[in-house]
Amino acid sequence: MPQKNIIEFMGKPMIGWTIEAAYKAGLYDRVLVSTDSKEIAKISEEFGAAVPFFRNRAFDDHAPVSEATCVAVEQCITELGEHYDVVTQLMANTPLRTAADIRNAMTHFLSRNAPAQISCFAFGWMNPWWAVTLDENGKPNKLFPEVSGKRSQDLPKLYCPSGAIWIARKKELLQKRTFKCPGHCFFPMPWQSAVDIDDEDDFNMALAAFKIQNC
Repeated sequence: MPQKNIIEFMGKPMIGWTIEAAYKAGLYDRVLVSTDSKEIAKISEEFGAAVPFFRNRAFDDHAPVSEATCVAVEQCITELGEHYDVVTQLMANTPLRTAADIRNAMTHFLSRNAPAQISCFAFGWMNPWWAVTLDENGKPNKLFPEVSGKRSQDLPKLYCPSGAIWIARKKELLQKRTFKCPGHCFFPMPWQSAVDIDDEDDFNMALAAFKIQNC
């Protein structure tokens, strides 16, 4: 679980929600936090995660998250002598993903025989089929003009990737250096569980989703 900044959500560090969900899923030999921060390491260990080393590269703000996970897996191999068949990446900025979501994602992954799997959610009331760009005069340019005359209920669902639960077979992950390797599949999950918190709007959306989940 790559993690850079400490942010609290509903009175708990966001990374704490992720660590707890991973343990409750009951699937993993090791729940490991990959970081270069002593403060994050301390908090992670308080929630029961292992932080046996600090990530030795791919720790700046521009490093792809898949690469950060690859580095952590490689350090597990070289520094700890540990080997795994399957690796799950749980982003700490997705605190509403549950243990049940993780178990369902793993079941879906194992049933598909895919090299990797990325979580996603279906677009809802914001129908992307009607998406347009606007020029400087406000004139719209339809991104999907071929469906402009069709009813929304006659169009297939479209999905958006989420950082909630990414799973891969270790061999393919380390070879391709990405979860988006050839042949990867998507796992649809509830949008409430899949909210990625990257800014204040996302944070407020996550608060609303939390209330929906717990009402």
